[in-house]
Amino acid sequence: MSQVLPGDAAPVYDLIGIGFGPSNVAMSIALSEHNARVGRQESVTAHFFEQQPRFGWHRGMLIDDATMQVSFLKDLVTLRNPTSEFSFLCYLKSKGRLIDFINHKNLFPLRVEFHDYFEWAAAKVDDMVSYGHEVVGVTPVVHDGTVQYLDVTVRSGEGLVIHRARNLVIGTGLRPRMPEGMERGDRVWHNSELLAKVDGLADASPSRFVVVGAGQSAAENVAYLHRRFPQAEICAVFSRYGYSPADDSAFANRIFDPEAVDQYFAAPDEVKSRLMDYHGNTNYSVVDIDLIDDLYREMYREKVLGTERLRFLNVSRLVDVKETADKARATVKSLVTGEETFLDADVVVFATGYGPADPVGLLGEVAERCLRDDEGRVRVERDYRIATDLDLRCGIYLQGGTEHTHGITSSLLSNTAIRVGEILDSLLDRSAKSASGEARPVTRRPN
Repeated sequence: MSQVLPGDAAPVYDLIGIGFGPSNVAMSIALSEHNARVGRQESVTAHFFEQQPRFGWHRGMLIDDATMQVSFLKDLVTLRNPTSEFSFLCYLKSKGRLIDFINHKNLFPLRVEFHDYFEWAAAKVDDMVSYGHEVVGVTPVVHDGTVQYLDVTVRSGEGLVIHRARNLVIGTGLRPRMPEGMERGDRVWHNSELLAKVDGLADASPSRFVVVGAGQSAAENVAYLHRRFPQAEICAVFSRYGYSPADDSAFANRIFDPEAVDQYFAAPDEVKSRLMDYHGNTNYSVVDIDLIDDLYREMYREKVLGTERLRFLNVSRLVDVKETADKARATVKSLVTGEETFLDADVVVFATGYGPADPVGLLGEVAERCLRDDEGRVRVERDYRIATDLDLRCGIYLQGGTEHTHGITSSLLSNTAIRVGEILDSLLDRSAKSASGEARPVTRRPN
């Protein structure tokens, strides 16, 4: 495969973005709006690389009746710039649905509609992104003992090309997480691939599904499969007595406020831990109360009619699954008695969440210059920049993977608009200091 190196005439970008999910779409919008306000001399040059052939955000989870868990006002721009032409309200206006949405009296759009909004916004800045381009490595460019630039190696159908940047912003999203010892297969799925694979069962008349997990996605999968396959039994497996409702009360939701990031970042480690324990039920392993009520109502109705298709194996854990040519045998163990139940299913779906990608996995030898805390985690400054040794003059910013420093909003939409504004402010501030010859400040250690 050919490799093209950056020459003297090749541009040096102020910023290269790795990944083009919602966070980096928001970043590109912030850059676009900034560049439109200032003269050419003050504009920020940037480009993003995305390995997918087109924009896509959890496509396998776009169940037709699933709604967002955040207000439409927490879109890509509104909290940063309420007058932005990239807002969800502007999207609705362009689609001729603004009045209809207002009459709907609902803060939470359909997930498929919000995905369409993301696609609409991404299309408005598509001159800043190259789809079908995978970043495969980052190399430091050393001059006079310091790293002045980063060379980003990008693979596409045309081969390998190296692009040079002064700063990076990494927004590679989350990765599907499977329980230890469990592997995906033809009949063992992660819920992220549900919609991509379920159509293949349309003519197979499936008789049983097993869904593992206790969070929103698990409950949505149970409801969807129950509706989609009216002859099939749906078995939900979780270690609790039942689904736990999400705490979306007004005071608890302050954990998602921009000011909460400041407080969390400044808090001692033991306080950070307590805050996560207190408020994890705003986001993790919890379900909207309306969906809980719907599932319970359906379960009870089936019991009355003697047509039980919804089964809830609670206080239990799936301990093994084996695939055969036409089935997947799941072993479910009671956490109380230790008794094992064997379920032959057409498909076992693991709705077991996501984990952040390794934030420095692509950085190669640059990762050796990234500082870590006492637990081996990457140290991150308040402006979402990785703390590095003093010889690395480039900024490496993270959109995700910062929960240990910035709190629960690290990879959530709630604070995306504010976060990209803070990253842009940091870029501009560092650029101004560099241009004035001001020395780079010593990296400080977070509390």
